[in-house]
Amino acid sequence: MTSAILVSILMTLVAASTPILLAALGELVVEKSGVLNLGVEGMMLTGAVAGFAVAYSSGSTTLGLVAALAAGVATAMIFAVLTLSLTANQVATGLALTIFGIGASSLIGAGFVGRTITRLGPVFPETLSGHPILRAVFGHDIVVYLSLALVLAVSLFLRRTRPGLILRAVGENDASAHAIGYPVIAIRYGAIAFGGALAGLGGAYFSLALTPMWADRLTAGRGWIALALVVFAAWRPGRLLLGAYLFGAVMTLELQAKAAGVTWLAPELLATAPYLATIAVLTMMSLGRKTGRLDAPACLGKPFSAS
Repeated sequence: MTSAILVSILMTLVAASTPILLAALGELVVEKSGVLNLGVEGMMLTGAVAGFAVAYSSGSTTLGLVAALAAGVATAMIFAVLTLSLTANQVATGLALTIFGIGASSLIGAGFVGRTITRLGPVFPETLSGHPILRAVFGHDIVVYLSLALVLAVSLFLRRTRPGLILRAVGENDASAHAIGYPVIAIRYGAIAFGGALAGLGGAYFSLALTPMWADRLTAGRGWIALALVVFAAWRPGRLLLGAYLFGAVMTLELQAKAAGVTWLAPELLATAPYLATIAVLTMMSLGRKTGRLDAPACLGKPFSAS
């Protein structure tokens, strides 16, 4: 019984951590290129509603995931055009993008409220995914394994490949990168598109896997946690993985407390735990000897003009 409970807790933790990990990983690549996109929450919501709408209409969660990727990229391109081509303020544009995503998802999802779909299922056969113990490793869906593979891929890309080093150079000194012939704007467009795709996929994980139904503002502020997680991880993919699962554990406190019969703590207090943890982490880092800002790309949030 004890092992079954531990496996159940682990499964819940992994599921809760996956969408944050995806969104934060995409934002990490964006920020490594020198761009600050605060619209992660908006991109997650557009991905969530697009994925659910397509999956509900077509009966295919695979098509829903593809639609979420496309919606995330399309939303991110709005931000890219405004900030890179029109040199709009990145902070203001990112906040506006979040507001846009909230409004668009509410409008599009109005006709789907309360409707359900078939949950995104495990990749491996029932003999492995349904095993009481082995399902802790083999009982997850494709998005979970993809998120873990992407952490490794992004880490190798940034540290071991020439394109990754170029992207980092653009984020550290865009003027020098431009002077030696690298297309700074094009590289940042690509990074923003990648970040939008992962944010859309992370949002779709809520509506297709965690709670396979549509509800307004389904992501519940997880995009802001993803933004904080990038700072918490000091812009390193490996730390990002650990941080995502740490925040995932905090987010499952409410469910685990209810399952354990804890009644002396208010459910509302437990529900605020992830956001309180986010504030605490950022505060500790800002008061520490080495802040997250010191590890940030030097050109983060600064506009660039080729002229």
